[in-house]
Amino acid sequence: MPGGAIADVSATHDVERIEAPITWKAYFMCAFAAFGGIYFGYDSGYINGVKGMAYFVHQQTGMPYPTTDAEKKVFVLESWRDSLITSILSAGTFFGAIIAGDLADFIGRKFTIITGCSIFMLGVILQTASAGLGLLVAGRLIAGFGVGFVSAIIILYMSECSPRKIRGAIVSGYQFAITIGLLLASCVDYATQNRMDSGSYRIPIAIQMLWALILGIGIAFLPESPRYLVKRGKLDDAAHVLSRLRGQPVQSDYVQHELAEIVANHEYELSVLPQGSYWSSWANCFKGSLFNSSSNLRRTILGTSMQMMQQWTGVNFIFYFGTTFFTQLGTIKNPFLISLITTLVNVCSTPISFWTIERFGRRPLLIWGALGMLCCEFLVAIMGTAAPNNTHVVQAMIAFICIYIFFFASTWGPGAWVVIGEVFPLPIRSRGVALSTASNWLWNCIITVITPYLVGPDKGNLKAKVFFLWGALCTACFVYAYLLVPETKGLSLEQVDRMLEETTPRTSSKWRPHTTFASEMGLTEKGGMAPEVMEDMERKGIA
Repeated sequence: MPGGAIADVSATHDVERIEAPITWKAYFMCAFAAFGGIYFGYDSGYINGVKGMAYFVHQQTGMPYPTTDAEKKVFVLESWRDSLITSILSAGTFFGAIIAGDLADFIGRKFTIITGCSIFMLGVILQTASAGLGLLVAGRLIAGFGVGFVSAIIILYMSECSPRKIRGAIVSGYQFAITIGLLLASCVDYATQNRMDSGSYRIPIAIQMLWALILGIGIAFLPESPRYLVKRGKLDDAAHVLSRLRGQPVQSDYVQHELAEIVANHEYELSVLPQGSYWSSWANCFKGSLFNSSSNLRRTILGTSMQMMQQWTGVNFIFYFGTTFFTQLGTIKNPFLISLITTLVNVCSTPISFWTIERFGRRPLLIWGALGMLCCEFLVAIMGTAAPNNTHVVQAMIAFICIYIFFFASTWGPGAWVVIGEVFPLPIRSRGVALSTASNWLWNCIITVITPYLVGPDKGNLKAKVFFLWGALCTACFVYAYLLVPETKGLSLEQVDRMLEETTPRTSSKWRPHTTFASEMGLTEKGGMAPEVMEDMERKGIA
């Protein structure tokens, strides 16, 4: 093996010494990547307000401006148009996330993110220039590809770079950034809603380019993922990146031990499931028994179903269709203000998860969060059905909707993203996270397509009854979290692999690491990784 920073990598038997102590530098470097959530959230949120703007509705439908309360109730986009404008973004993000899973293994995590930012900006330019349905839809579709790139790979990047003891908090920061984006979108929509020119919708759209520029330029100055570099056989580069991320010298025991553990785990995974052709690498995501909790198939099902369940909570009904829904209730004077309040609750509730997800773990948050949401949703449905025109009842409904958003924002919002970044082994991690994120966007698309037909005044017109559906789906989320979600708190990504092999979801919280992969691969008399292991790793990465 060529000489360099890892010519003689030391390793350890001590499960507590596989990672350096946390530094503020490491924290902020990893946390910056969470900024990607801002333009994801903003792009998802601005359309909610734009669809309710008088000028936009008039431009898209040709309907005259309303002058009576009765006319205001029906002065909305047709269900098919509402569905198309909202859902086309999710269609783009679905395919973008899948493609990003490939690119992240070929060109790296951070360059995939930069590529996504560039594609997103092209889509924003088209949307800003639009004066009709066609160009707006095309722009949202292209922007969706960019959002798909970033939403999938940001989670992967943060999970692979973050220290294990604060990984959950840092990845939760991504969800917090999403809520900030939603809030900024609501504020901008609120400020431009009464403009009677194209600036009412063009200003909210154009501002998105700023978020993409900040993320794209900022991420260029951050290091590549060390686990990606190990996968590519660039072990010297991986050692230097770990040194930068952990704030330790390259030759420090902490950097050497962590590198040795990553290499040994990857070598172990390759021995279990060797890499083959391009198509076989995708097929590896679905290999293994359905009844084996550590099989790749089970992990892929866990990741994709986790994101499906997050969409099933129904929270995007509020953030995508809230303004229209509150307008249809007929007793709210300013639906834009109510939407702004619900978004503010979302923002203020998410930071709670920074502490709770590391204090109590992923599994308890998802179980109790689902229970809280289903109770609130059934209460909203019952009240809205029993007394739909009572002002006091509507006020109580809004209060329970805010409580419901609190439960989502502090549990399922961040928790689902944290789990999918942790459960996949390195050989399939980029594709596993991509498939999981694509599942989120697929179900996001399905929900945004069908929801206008459920609540549109010219279609199902369910009004508050739609919350019976969301409540039933949250009940499924509660059962799912109890039966299938493992506890990954405080474990390195390599230790998560071992935990899934040795325990079940319901007993996973009691599992403790008892050995390292490096020690199982065999250490030299001086306590280092066997040179042939390191050489083999470099050879496989280059091949």
